[in-house]
Amino acid sequence: MALLYENLKLHTTPEKFFVEACDDGAEDVLAIDRVSTEVALAAKKDIPPSAITRPICGILGTIRLVAGMYLIVITRKKKVGDLFNHSIWKATDFDVISYKKTILHLTDTQNFTVDFNGLLDSYPLLQDNKSFLSMISHVLSVDGFYFSTSYDLTHTLQRLSNTSPEFQEMSLLERADQRFVWNGHLLREFSAQPEIQKFAVPVIHGFIAIHSCSINGKYFDWTLISRRSCFRAGVRYYVRGIDSEGHAANFVETEQIVHFNGGKASFVQSRGSIPFFWSQRPNLKYKPKPQINNAVNHMDGFQRHFDSQIISYGKQVIVNLVNQKGSEKPLEQTFAQMVTGLGNGMVRYYAFDFHKECSRMRWDRLQILVDQVAEIQDDFGYFLVDSEGKVLLQQDGVFRSNCMDCLDRTNVIQSLLAHRSLQAQLQRLGVLHIGQQIEEQAQFEKIYKNAWADNANACAKQYAGTGALKTDFTRTGKRTQWGLIMDGWNSLIRYYKNNFSDGFRQDSIDLFLGNYTVEEAYSSSPLQVQKDWKFLALPIIMVVAFSMCIICLLMAGDTWTETLAYVIFWAVASIGTATIILYNGKDFVDAPKLVQKEKMD
Repeated sequence: MALLYENLKLHTTPEKFFVEACDDGAEDVLAIDRVSTEVALAAKKDIPPSAITRPICGILGTIRLVAGMYLIVITRKKKVGDLFNHSIWKATDFDVISYKKTILHLTDTQNFTVDFNGLLDSYPLLQDNKSFLSMISHVLSVDGFYFSTSYDLTHTLQRLSNTSPEFQEMSLLERADQRFVWNGHLLREFSAQPEIQKFAVPVIHGFIAIHSCSINGKYFDWTLISRRSCFRAGVRYYVRGIDSEGHAANFVETEQIVHFNGGKASFVQSRGSIPFFWSQRPNLKYKPKPQINNAVNHMDGFQRHFDSQIISYGKQVIVNLVNQKGSEKPLEQTFAQMVTGLGNGMVRYYAFDFHKECSRMRWDRLQILVDQVAEIQDDFGYFLVDSEGKVLLQQDGVFRSNCMDCLDRTNVIQSLLAHRSLQAQLQRLGVLHIGQQIEEQAQFEKIYKNAWADNANACAKQYAGTGALKTDFTRTGKRTQWGLIMDGWNSLIRYYKNNFSDGFRQDSIDLFLGNYTVEEAYSSSPLQVQKDWKFLALPIIMVVAFSMCIICLLMAGDTWTETLAYVIFWAVASIGTATIILYNGKDFVDAPKLVQKEKMD
C-alpha cells in the first residue's frame, strides 16, 4: 500500500503553494498554482527562499467559493492511539487559505441582482463569500474528523482481509470506501492524479476510541470505530428516510475490534434511518409529525438499500425501536409491511417498542430483546483472524438498528449487542476464562461503557446538535434521576437548534460534501431570501402583547374590572399571535437554502 506523507511543510508564495514532504527519504513537493489552480509535482529546488513556511498535518482538499479557490489544511492533530501499530489521529484544527492574495476584487459595492417575485434587488458578492466561509468553518468545528497516514480507516477488518494484491497496492484515497470519505469532494483534483495522492488524506467523520486494557493480567487493545456515511448526510429533521439511490439518512457503520497476541477479532453493526421515503420537517412544534410520502414507489429505493447492505454485510436483521403507537406507529407498520413485501430471506425484522418496554425505569427489560436475537447473533458470529493472518471466522450478517433519529435508543441497543459479542471474542482469544463474565471486570466495564456513551454523544452532536440522551444508562447500566434532567436539558437545546439553526447547518454540510457547488461564474445568490412582513411583525407583536399583559398585572388600574379587561385584551393578543405563528410554523424555522427540498426528500 502506498502510504501517505506524515510530515509536511506548507511554503506560501504570492504565486504558489508548495507542500513539501519531510518524511525520511522523501523528495516530493506538491505545487499548487494560485492563479491557474493547477496541481502538480515539483522539486525542492523550486521552493523560493522567500516563501513563508509553516508545518501542517495534512491536506484536506480544495473548494471553490465566490472569491475563487481555497486550500483547506489540517494544522493540528491529536493522537487517539495505535491500531495494529498504525497511528490514528484526530484532526483538531484547520485553516482555510484563499488562492487569491486579497479579495479586493470582491467589495461590498460589487453586487449581483436578485429577482424577488418581479422586484429587483442587489446584494454584495463579498457577503455571500463570508457566508460560505462560515459554513465551511462550521463543519470543520464539529468534533469527529479522524485519519491515518498508514491505515485504511474506511474499511472494516473483514473487508480488508478479502482484498486482492492490486487493492493492496492502491493509495489510501483510491482504495477507500467512498461512503465514509468525508472530504471526497474536496479531494476530487487529487483523485484524478495518482502521482499526487500521497499528499491526499482521506478523512472519516464519526468516533474512534482506542484503549489498552487488562483482564486476568492479559493485555489487549479494544477499539471502537463509528463511520458516518457522507451519502444523504445532514441534520436531524431535514434529512430522514432514503434517497432514490437507497442511501439512508444518518447511516453509521460501527466496528468493535479486539487485538490480543496477534489475533484480531471484529464485530460490525449498522444504524440508519427507516429506509423509505418519509420526512419530519421542523415546524416549531416540539415533535413534528412524521409524513410518509404517498406519491412515490417506496419499494424501489427500499430494495436498492437492502441490496447494497447485503452486498456489503451479508444477512440483515432489522431492529426497529420506534414507538408502536402515536405518531411513530405508521412508520413501524409501513416498515414491517415493506420487509414482508420485499420477500428476501436475507432480511429479517424485529420490532421492539423501546419506550413502552422500558417505561417507569424498567431498563432491565432490554434483556428481552437481547435474548430474542441471541440465537441469530450466534449464527452471525464475528470476524476472527489469527496471528499468522489466517481467517478463522467470518461475520455473516449484521444487526441494522434504528429508532427515529438512530441515536439514543439505537446506541443503547448496539452497546448491549456488542457487549455480548465481546464476551465470546475474549473467551475465544483466551483473555477470559471459561465461565468468567465481562461484567465481573469492573475496570474494563467502566472503559467499555464510557466509550459507548462517548460514541453516542459524538454521533448525536454531529446529527442532532447536542449530546445523546440516555447515556447515563450506557455509562452506569442504570437509569438515574440526574440522567433524566440532563435528557430534558439536551432536548430543549435540540428543539432550539432544530428550529432556528439547522437550516444553516444543513447548508454547511451540503456545501462541504459537494451537494451544492459554487460555479466559477457566480451570478445569483441562493442565500438571499426575502422574508414576508409577518416574519418580523408577528414575533414583535407577540412579545409586546405578552409584555403588556405582565405590565397590566403588575400595575393595576383604578378598578379590578379595568385591570382584568386590559389583561384579557393583551393575553388574547399574545395567545392569538402565538397561535398564528405556530400554525405557520414551517415558515418561521431556519430552512436550508442551497439544496431544494424536493431534492432532499
